[in-house]
Amino acid sequence: MRANQIAYSFGTCQGLFSQKRAHYSSLVLKGTSDLFCAPCQYLRMVSGMVISSNQSQRRKLHSSHQTFALQRLSPVEVTDKLQKNEYTQEFSFEGSIKSYDSNQLSSNNPIEDSRSEARCLQTAGMLYGVFDGHGGAACAQVIAKRLFNYITVSLLPSDHLQLYHQGGNNEKLLEPYNDKMQFYDDLQQLYDESFSTFVAELVNDKKHKEEFQMKHALVRAFLKLDDDLSSEGKSTKNGEVNKRTLSVAMSGAVACVAHIDGPHLHVANVGDCQAVIGVLGEGNTWTAKKLTEEHNADNISELKRIVQEHPPSEKDTVISSDRLLGQLAPLRAMGDFRYKWSREDLLRYAVPTYGEKVIAPDYHTPPYLTACPDVTYHRLRPKDKFLIIASDGLWDLVSPLQAVRLVGEHMSGKVTLSPFRLPKANMTLHEINEALLQRKEALKLKPIDKNAATHLIRNALGGSEYGLSHGKLSQLLSLPQSIVRLFRDDITITVVYFDSDYLRHCPL
Repeated sequence: MRANQIAYSFGTCQGLFSQKRAHYSSLVLKGTSDLFCAPCQYLRMVSGMVISSNQSQRRKLHSSHQTFALQRLSPVEVTDKLQKNEYTQEFSFEGSIKSYDSNQLSSNNPIEDSRSEARCLQTAGMLYGVFDGHGGAACAQVIAKRLFNYITVSLLPSDHLQLYHQGGNNEKLLEPYNDKMQFYDDLQQLYDESFSTFVAELVNDKKHKEEFQMKHALVRAFLKLDDDLSSEGKSTKNGEVNKRTLSVAMSGAVACVAHIDGPHLHVANVGDCQAVIGVLGEGNTWTAKKLTEEHNADNISELKRIVQEHPPSEKDTVISSDRLLGQLAPLRAMGDFRYKWSREDLLRYAVPTYGEKVIAPDYHTPPYLTACPDVTYHRLRPKDKFLIIASDGLWDLVSPLQAVRLVGEHMSGKVTLSPFRLPKANMTLHEINEALLQRKEALKLKPIDKNAATHLIRNALGGSEYGLSHGKLSQLLSLPQSIVRLFRDDITITVVYFDSDYLRHCPL
């Protein structure tokens, strides 16, 4: 039996950094009962640390080679690192959304995840998106900045679209939140030209005028932006390819976007980000409702789809080692045109910059990859309390149900982070006593963080069967950049809270 088969027969890694599942490499057998994943073995080698099953961590110094010492962070330093990128936005206008929390924790440098949140100004609704890049951060950043505009203009009624187009596309479509990124002027001009062309296409599209369907609008926005990324990647100036737009086209990103308009929730997903609703049932029990299916090798229908789109002669090569052409883990993505362009286009535009290796082995019948999203509709109900959208950096560490329970407990406990106030005037002594008893119970769940996304990251990294482990958090947050990616991915989380009273009284 192979080493990784032996390891999986016992369970996951028994080392210091053991998680819900195995790390990114196969586990190896040490002795008769101690199992370690490759990252833990590597950490032993470079740091001189002894990491053994069911034993506390010890340090062993070596003089034969250079080692590094893992910094011991204080609880305050841990909290500072976790809260560095958190953001909270509350809303005063009437609607189904009360507020949202977001946060990001990087593993790659720079972080390859991106996020966006915005209010639609020309139509009703809010947009939330999480974008997980690969092969660099460029594609995820560009999509996060541009996709919402493509979606919003696709939602405009035909008469409003006509007025918007006649006004030179100058009317503001979105009110973004926590948006800190700007494009170079020359790129912004190119992107504006692509967007204007899309608006003109919509104006002249009879289908768009005659019948509106939310699913078709979302799919069209995704595919059109992806098509523009392709055209821009091939753009030349003075006979030379634009290296910046080419880098966007050669990198890639998966995306999960939610559009919420009153009780109507649509989720468009490409790749392996996930969206999950936290549902509060009878007896105050939490359940998780998944709104997305990951497009990876664990999805049998996705594997069948890809194999059927290519000749029988490629059935053993189109998916190899659970990856597209043996290379790409997500089976749908935006960008990644090294898996979409013809061989001729790759030779002309990509090979001069990236070399022959940019063309994958067994590359015969492209495109192998699509940016077409799956779109899910869900009508929100009063028992739907929040929505979690996150990159796979979170889902590698916790299950959807675990995440929902953590946010649910956080909802109950975070009221204790503010001073106690009587909920209403002229309360009886009995009512005051009941409120105090509820406060006492909530104190048992009092969290460290006000922000639910931060709370999720803290528990995903430091959670154990005995509760939060400061030692584990300290180690995972102080790993050197050269090896941190072995233990965790970039993590991006958005938690959207629903207004139960609004959902209880809104019309069908």
